[in-house]
Amino acid sequence: MDLVLRGATVFDGTGADGYRADVALAGGRIARIHRPRDGGPRPSARRTLDADGLALAPGFIDMHAHSDLALLRDPAHEAKALQGVTLEVLGQDGLSYAPADDATLSAVRTQITGWNGPGDDVTFDWRTVGGYLDRLDRGVAVNAAYLIPQGTVRAMAVGWHDRPATGAELDRMRSLVDAGMREGAVGLSSGLTYAPGMYADTAELTALCRVVARHGGYWCPHHRSYGAGALAAYQEVIDVARSAGCALHLAHATMNFTVNAGRAGELLALLDAAIDGGCDLSLDTYPYTPGCTTLAAMLPGWALDGGPAATLARLRDEASAARIRQVLEVDGSDGCHGVPIDWETIEISGVADPALRRLAGRTVAALARDSGEEPFAVARRLLLADRLGTAILQHVGDESNVRAIMRHPAHTGGSDGILMGDKPHPRAYGTFPRYLGTYVRELGVLTLPAAVARLTGRPAARLGLPDRGLVRAGHRADLVLFDPGTVGAGATFERPRTAPTGIPYVLIDGRLTVDDGRRTAVTAGRSVRGRGYRVAENTQHGA
Repeated sequence: MDLVLRGATVFDGTGADGYRADVALAGGRIARIHRPRDGGPRPSARRTLDADGLALAPGFIDMHAHSDLALLRDPAHEAKALQGVTLEVLGQDGLSYAPADDATLSAVRTQITGWNGPGDDVTFDWRTVGGYLDRLDRGVAVNAAYLIPQGTVRAMAVGWHDRPATGAELDRMRSLVDAGMREGAVGLSSGLTYAPGMYADTAELTALCRVVARHGGYWCPHHRSYGAGALAAYQEVIDVARSAGCALHLAHATMNFTVNAGRAGELLALLDAAIDGGCDLSLDTYPYTPGCTTLAAMLPGWALDGGPAATLARLRDEASAARIRQVLEVDGSDGCHGVPIDWETIEISGVADPALRRLAGRTVAALARDSGEEPFAVARRLLLADRLGTAILQHVGDESNVRAIMRHPAHTGGSDGILMGDKPHPRAYGTFPRYLGTYVRELGVLTLPAAVARLTGRPAARLGLPDRGLVRAGHRADLVLFDPGTVGAGATFERPRTAPTGIPYVLIDGRLTVDDGRRTAVTAGRSVRGRGYRVAENTQHGA
């Protein structure tokens, strides 16, 4: 044996109660689990780690991550590694970097600078899903799965235009999705409040989801509203998934804004009805109330038509800017989920232009008071100066909804963590220990076995990974040891990059990536490919 974890209390990822055991690892897998009742000699190994008083769980799976470039630029990736995350799902919200041609890649990099940075420190030496996954296979901090971004696919086939796809364009999108699934993607993501994915109608989405379903993948939509039209938006994606016969995973499934305070029960009734009707449905949430996105994402969809350059031109034009202000502040922009924007809730978390860093941590309303301007004038000037690269926190959540939704049996954990900016959302650094510390130990919203299942076994099942997500002999040795009495998120809104407490050991492929609370130099993470990739491999080899 390579390593024995001696005397841990095992929470195996199924939701079952913990039990005491020695867990022996060899060759990157769990080789033996020895309970006291088993009798006989305890396993021995080259190294024995005393885990008395610690909980042993499968490594945490972040079902909604924005580390697409961070994994490539930062070998340590402490934001996730120190939390016990051993697998992230990338390609979220319909916008990422594969597949892409040169023109699309350039536009996407501008569009999501606020999520991932401009990428000037990354060599984009891929253009396909398979090429991106091969790049991860050179060695990264944690494992990663990938969702094909529907908005990027639409940009390649249709451009950044608000119009229906032609038959030929739809055929190209289907071909791109088919290729991405065969190259290893686990599914398709959509950002239905982000251009250009938001311009797709339900028929287009259904056609693409049918391709995903053929490969055993799932659809992960950021749907069209988390605000005024939330329930109708949830119903739309359920209807698409049902029509396509595709599994559905709801991204950051929240009910936000004052109009939805205390209404989680209505959403859960809708989801239960869908599940009872045969919909294969799961969801993820983060354990915080504020959201995080880009300032440009607040703009109405028509203002984004044509791509980033066209958006900037509209912001420069006085008449167009006046129309944008009317929609944002009075009518309720589709980018702001149909709710008139409250500038007091919009906090600058990061900027692309270093000259603007002094603005981080301030709300648009506060900046307007300082300058004596109207808030829209401040926001407009910032969007132009930062070339749409500004990231924001949006303080619009409801705590009762957060708690109710995380109790649902279809729930899994996802950070939706944006790692860029001087004041990023603390969920990027604190989601998983916050679940265990705040919502298990302090508030009792979840039991410890239930929380572990939501962060491990249940996500692995959604991803279709037969040898991950459980503490079971023969499974991958992606594991985390934590102290249930002290585990907690160190990250706060004031100090968002503070490391968590109570997570001394993390292993990927049986190798310690965190040892005694410190990040090691191990980069054992690789791509984790979906069912469609395995089918393609079997066909290629004549199986």
